[in-house]
Amino acid sequence: MFIHLHVHSQYSMLDGASSIAAYLEEAARLEMPALALTDHNSVSGAVEFHKQALQLGIKPIQGVEISTTDGSHLTLLAENKQGYANICQILTAGFAGSPRGLCQISWETLAQHHQGLIALSGCRRSHISQALLRRNFEQAKLELERLIEIFGREQVYIEMIHSYLPQTKHLLEGMAALHESMQVPLVATNNVHYLNKEAFPVHDLLVCTRTQTKLDDIHPERPLNAENYFTTQKEMGQRFSAYPQALAATLEIAERCSPSLDLGKNLFPRFLANQDPQAAAQLLQEITWSGARERYTKITPDLEARINHELKIITTLDVADYFLVVWDIVQYAKRQKIRCAGRGSAADSVVAYCLGITNVDAFARGLLFERFLSLERAQKPDIDIDFDSRFRDDIADYVYQRYGKEHVASVCMFQTYHARSALRDFGRAFGYSQAELSQLTKNITHCPADGIKSLLQRLPELRRHPLNQPKYAPLIKYCAAVAGFPRHIGTHLGGLVISAEPLTQVTPLQTSAKGVLITQFDKTTIEDLGLIKIDLLSLRTLAAVSDAEKSMSSSGFSYDQIPHDDPKTYARLQSGSTVGVFQLESPAQRALQSRLGSEVFEDIVASVALIRPGPIK
Repeated sequence: MFIHLHVHSQYSMLDGASSIAAYLEEAARLEMPALALTDHNSVSGAVEFHKQALQLGIKPIQGVEISTTDGSHLTLLAENKQGYANICQILTAGFAGSPRGLCQISWETLAQHHQGLIALSGCRRSHISQALLRRNFEQAKLELERLIEIFGREQVYIEMIHSYLPQTKHLLEGMAALHESMQVPLVATNNVHYLNKEAFPVHDLLVCTRTQTKLDDIHPERPLNAENYFTTQKEMGQRFSAYPQALAATLEIAERCSPSLDLGKNLFPRFLANQDPQAAAQLLQEITWSGARERYTKITPDLEARINHELKIITTLDVADYFLVVWDIVQYAKRQKIRCAGRGSAADSVVAYCLGITNVDAFARGLLFERFLSLERAQKPDIDIDFDSRFRDDIADYVYQRYGKEHVASVCMFQTYHARSALRDFGRAFGYSQAELSQLTKNITHCPADGIKSLLQRLPELRRHPLNQPKYAPLIKYCAAVAGFPRHIGTHLGGLVISAEPLTQVTPLQTSAKGVLITQFDKTTIEDLGLIKIDLLSLRTLAAVSDAEKSMSSSGFSYDQIPHDDPKTYARLQSGSTVGVFQLESPAQRALQSRLGSEVFEDIVASVALIRPGPIK
């Protein structure tokens, strides 16, 4: 039996040329009981890998390929949860001590966080491989001794890769000699970067993009052949016929490792110092009923039933602390006279209205709470709050100070390949000029990278587009292969996560272009780790409102007291003269308003809902 323990997915950005799903489906077809994911300095695919592997009956082994400060490569596998947490801390330290965009890890960091890790000696770029290629056996022994000293003898394996490159026979013989000399076991991998040989050109194009070279150029990082694919057990048996123990070791390692993610935990911090969830629920009830008495002149039986219904669901889902944290942030903004407004599905909550998080009376308007939160879906709450754009960073600073820098970070987002970006990157690698690239991307609307061909067939105005020429067929084909692949990592517009335990227990942190620490998981995967995202968003309209209210303060004007039934306002809307009015100034909205003849607030709500990207399609 052979198991792949060194695999790079799309999260080895501009290097891995196949998806996690593709590898797992192939592993299931080959009846492999386990698989390791070892992306370059990243665990961004860990949640997706964990969930999909378990669905297919495959044991997920979390790992990473790291780069050290002196240029060596090393493959690390998490033997358990502690090992995964140490990978997160190792990567965080590597990013913190390196120029932005790089992750170079010191040997001292590895020594501090070695527990629960199995170390494979690495690919050809490892110090051991380089020493053996230079025929310096004594240096190779010294490098192996360093690994043993850091990780422990039982945790180190000599990684053998047979991809038919020059001097491979000599390299493998040197590794076998190391094994005999130092009694360190051998293990076979294939340093996988793509599913099959057919996907090799995509890998090569990604490397060209990363190194800013063309297909006609020579570069030391470009692959020399197409052998680093997801090989079968039979193929690996042929490659390592002289070293069967290296194949057997893959199963031994897989049996030692256990799934290291614990999904579904609630890692959100407790609002109260005593950490008592019942006390938090009681405090939320008190604040809610206090707010209800302020918001409503009379608490009717129906209103009381609605609030109790919401509080029961909030308590059952154990998210009372989340509501209290958001309430606390809003209260801070109000104390600082920073205008804010909750929006989105949170406006369906009467509790959120009573807490002052939103200004929409969900009870009076008959809005359904279950659209926001329900026992059936048992999803995490997601409250979006807009702040005066000038002070949004001040609000974020308050959150960092309130909960500690080790417990707060921005959520990342991945800039993924779409049609135009894929055409530009791969077109440059093909050697096309800037002028030619401009023609190739002209009139190619926002569409997935695998939708170019259908777009050309569907739109009459593209029938004479240059991309219809046969010479560009390979370019279109390769673009389709990277549809949705991440090209680089960035910062989510407003998402912050707060954790009860240090974030580096579950995610590495790295510095974004904005200079803030971001997680390696985006909004679609961060909640699976037990973290809840709070969206603190910037809105310039709120700055304009604050300035307008301030300039008219002498007249006693109050923005919050503007009536919703002002006839002159509706007359203005009906005329279509709404340039400069937030969400009502687009040509489509102005045309709709003049035809709709809005007379009540619900008409405005309907018009805004209609002309949005989803409904308008």
